[in-house]
Amino acid sequence: MKKFKIPSVPQTTTKSIRFPNDVIEEVEKAITNRDCTFSAFVVEAVRVALANLKEDN
Repeated sequence: MKKFKIPSVPQTTTKSIRFPNDVIEEVEKAITNRDCTFSAFVVEAVRVALANLKEDN
């Protein structure tokens, strides 16, 4: 059985970025009725994009 570890909250920094309205609408549509915030969606998308870039190199 896996041991329980108290999770640590990663440090965060606020960054203001502008999104095209159509992208905001698409993201909001994708996360509707899901346990996901706009920020969490964007962070995961960026992580996947960065992983893809590493694989390409």
